[in-house]
Amino acid sequence: MKEKSDKGKLRRLPDAQGLRTQYSRFTSGGKWIFYYVLIGIIAGLGAVAFHYLCQFGSHVFLDQMAGYRPPAPAGEEHLFPLGDKPFNRWILLFMPALGGLLSGWLVYTFAPEAEGHGTDAAIDAYHNKGGYIRGRIPLIKTIASALTISSGGSGGREGPIAQIGAGFGSFLATQLKLSDRERRIMLAAGVGAGVGAIFRAPMAGALFAAEVLYREPEFESEVIIPAGISSGVAYCLFCLFFGWGSLFETQDFKFENPLELGPYMVLAFVLVGAGILYIKSFYGVHEFAKSLKIPNHIKPAIGGLCVGIIGFWLPQTLSFGYGFAQLALDNQLPLLFLLGLAFGKIATTSLSIGSGGSGGVFGPSIVIGGALGGAVGKVFYAIAPGIVSHPGAFVVVGMAGFFATVSNTPISTIIFVSEMTDSYQLLLPSMLVCSLAFVLGRKWTIYVKQVNSKVDSNAHRGDFFVDVLEAIRVEELLPRLRQVELLPEDMTFKNFRDVFRSSEVTYFPVGDRQGRLRGIFSINDIRWVLFDEEIGDVVRMMDVANREVIFTTPSEDLNEVLRKLTIRNLQSLPVVSDEDHAILLGMLDRREVIDYYNQRVSEIKSGRERGGREADGELAGLSGVKVMSAMKREAATLRTDMNLDEVRDMIYQSKFNCFPVVDERNELCGILSLVDYQEGLKKGDSSLTAGDMGTRDVVAINEEESLFSALNKITSGDFAILPVVAEDEPRRLVGVISRRDIMTALNRLFAKR
Repeated sequence: MKEKSDKGKLRRLPDAQGLRTQYSRFTSGGKWIFYYVLIGIIAGLGAVAFHYLCQFGSHVFLDQMAGYRPPAPAGEEHLFPLGDKPFNRWILLFMPALGGLLSGWLVYTFAPEAEGHGTDAAIDAYHNKGGYIRGRIPLIKTIASALTISSGGSGGREGPIAQIGAGFGSFLATQLKLSDRERRIMLAAGVGAGVGAIFRAPMAGALFAAEVLYREPEFESEVIIPAGISSGVAYCLFCLFFGWGSLFETQDFKFENPLELGPYMVLAFVLVGAGILYIKSFYGVHEFAKSLKIPNHIKPAIGGLCVGIIGFWLPQTLSFGYGFAQLALDNQLPLLFLLGLAFGKIATTSLSIGSGGSGGVFGPSIVIGGALGGAVGKVFYAIAPGIVSHPGAFVVVGMAGFFATVSNTPISTIIFVSEMTDSYQLLLPSMLVCSLAFVLGRKWTIYVKQVNSKVDSNAHRGDFFVDVLEAIRVEELLPRLRQVELLPEDMTFKNFRDVFRSSEVTYFPVGDRQGRLRGIFSINDIRWVLFDEEIGDVVRMMDVANREVIFTTPSEDLNEVLRKLTIRNLQSLPVVSDEDHAILLGMLDRREVIDYYNQRVSEIKSGRERGGREADGELAGLSGVKVMSAMKREAATLRTDMNLDEVRDMIYQSKFNCFPVVDERNELCGILSLVDYQEGLKKGDSSLTAGDMGTRDVVAINEEESLFSALNKITSGDFAILPVVAEDEPRRLVGVISRRDIMTALNRLFAKR
């Protein structure tokens, strides 16, 4: 259909199919925007509710009961009027223990995975659980964190609010029956929305959700736009309740002297040292708490009591502490107070959250980094006032540098602090300090569920494999094709038997008199009639050939080739001309595809360190798959006290050639092969048992280890099987795994793609 334009030229109107395509794209995009806006609304309301809970709890526990009224940052006001009760250190001493007891009971009774700082749980759900979070966790996390922090425990807001947003994103995706990938994106969008709202930093919230997933400087690019939409909505909603503006107010700091970079570099080293101390202290307390043989819900109370003891002498280290960061920005705190605040906050946060309490670690990091930055700034201001003119500027940069050290998120942290302080003039020193801090402290992280990069994430299992395959065309493998002769379509079955006897191939293409491909068959297709003499002169090749040939062309990529090979479990594919699919160029074997892929991966990785990655080549995907997902749990085992006759019966009845030997508690004592049994028979001692004959020096594998590790062990020792033992009980047998089990898992991985 055409219409005349104003200039007399004809233009084509969009056809109905094009309009339908555009409409489909529009409605699909609108649907996803609606989802992200909805996540932002819920995360924003969750941030509002959590802020109210914390303010109310602080009003009751700290103000009304203990008479402690810490200052608030300039961007926040006390939501409840301050009381007049005198400050009582003795009540404050026991207040964190009370909060820890209530929080511990709530968490360990209803949702044990809600303990700790929360962000790790969202990271773990993204990488290892398909983005799934139990629906009750955000609610439990919110109440438990409010109890911990408002009673004096040292913690931050980002962990609880990250789980609120992530939990709703996961819940919404589950209810809509979306894929794991889509659920992960919506979970991350919820994290960005919650964090961006509660800290009034929407851009940083979106970047944080994409960056915090990895230890390496890598972003989850598909998360940034969804998280940006959700974060912007949540931020606007939060500010409608509590006012617009940044969390902190600062002077108009400016970077104008390049010589000031020297003191900033010194600050970076100070922050890295303190960051390592913070991480080791945090997880040292965590490991010690785990080792205590007492009920879990009591542990946060003990940690809270220790926090109260510190707070008895340094109450400024309790609860959020944002008001003291504001005072540091205003240059109102002395040097010794800043140092006491920083190291006291490290101790109280480690004890509050590391013992099993609930709360985030970003907020305390901001206070610690700001205090250390202020201390370094004051020292250099005293030494060289001509170079360092504003110690408060070091507070801003210290906030960014410290959290970049402990979280491995340098980019989002720079934006975070800039938005939180409304100070964008210090981007250059912040970038220098955060970059140095990241490089020097990248070995350590407060978020232990981070993975190194996408290659190490179960969320991207096989992506690298597919990316490489899609970059390789079949035409690169043309010299590797196996050349075969077309069987004439009128060849009799009797004559084919002579060809088969002298051939080592299993696939036979069939052609016409012009040499054009007409069909193909495999030896498995005709195995049942191969030696049937009655049909020798009757059946022709065209009668047994499959006319619907699955083929590939030089222009196809290897990912598509592998898909065709695996979908029908083929070992070879005919390669035909792009222009004429009846012209056979040769046969492409599966092994050649894998070998060429391995070669390409070696070229890609040449000159580059492996960085701790376990797998290369075609087996890269196995490093992300645990042994427990592929092992056989119903293993045929021999008891240590079985005699020769019982062992013989087990061997005859079973199809296996190797057996784990276990005692009455199902603990692994050895392994017995057919060779071991034959050696036992030669001794002629009828009193021998399976325990006597078995090999006691057993190579086993933990059920939590990767399949790549299992393959390494099983091939290096040329074993038939590997016994699989429990993670927490290294002698308890839970199954066995063989080469076939591992390769079946690898084939599933290929077929999935």
